[in-house]
Amino acid sequence: MTPATHSNWSLWMRQILAIMRIDLRKTFFAKRGLWIYFLAFCPEIPMVGHWLFSNQTDALANDVQIFSGIFQVFYLRVAIFFGCVGIFSNLFRGEMMDKSLHYYMLAPVRREVLVAGKFLSGLVASVVIFGGSTLLQFPAMYWHHGRELMHAYMFTGPGMSHLVSYFTAAVLACIGYGSLFLASGVLFRNPLIPAAGLLMWESINGFLPALLKKLSVIYWLQSICPIAMPNPRGNARNIMALLVVDIDPAPAGLAIANLLLIAAFVVVWAAMRARKLEISYGTD
Repeated sequence: MTPATHSNWSLWMRQILAIMRIDLRKTFFAKRGLWIYFLAFCPEIPMVGHWLFSNQTDALANDVQIFSGIFQVFYLRVAIFFGCVGIFSNLFRGEMMDKSLHYYMLAPVRREVLVAGKFLSGLVASVVIFGGSTLLQFPAMYWHHGRELMHAYMFTGPGMSHLVSYFTAAVLACIGYGSLFLASGVLFRNPLIPAAGLLMWESINGFLPALLKKLSVIYWLQSICPIAMPNPRGNARNIMALLVVDIDPAPAGLAIANLLLIAAFVVVWAAMRARKLEISYGTD
């Protein structure tokens, strides 16, 4: 690496960190983002209620299945999905609505650096919020079983590996959905339209042919989860029956690699398109 190249990389890293610091303050403390915290931490409410009021003799295996259903049906498909819409779509489109994006454009910062800094700021915020909630959900769900059984489940049984898998799935959901919604904020005047299309695509994933299933984020996320979603009871027309469809999961390592490659491709593509980004506040 030549001295000039090293100097450029050093400058770009300082600029990325500066952009991250600015955007992290906006993301964590914005009043319009309070609903994201509610989405992230609302699973703890029924879990704590289950902890306080459940029968102490309830089977741990039942709670493992319940947790898997809550995590895969609500947390991945609803909470993290819409949370990433709120965080990542606003990184560019929100700045345009606030008429503040031009400050970045007037600064001597490459567009690629701007995209990288904003994506990393959104990623840090989403991982802290949703990853942190995932770590809190485990004790909220299982602690009523008693210290000895919990210790055996976590350190002798599969509990710790389950927790790592769920946390990894939450982080990769932030990476995968975050990259797509960052790109939609760069490319579309109204990023909610592509978000609605992606939500529909993710919702019908279980009914798609095997090849098309892999052109989604949720397929790879479900492959990382350690427990298959429980089948819904009762009426087959229950909304759960539309979501709980057997899939042929990919190996977890392959799922992680593919999600990272998809996110990297989308972010690079968004950075290239951001070179042509123009601000027109009068039409937004």
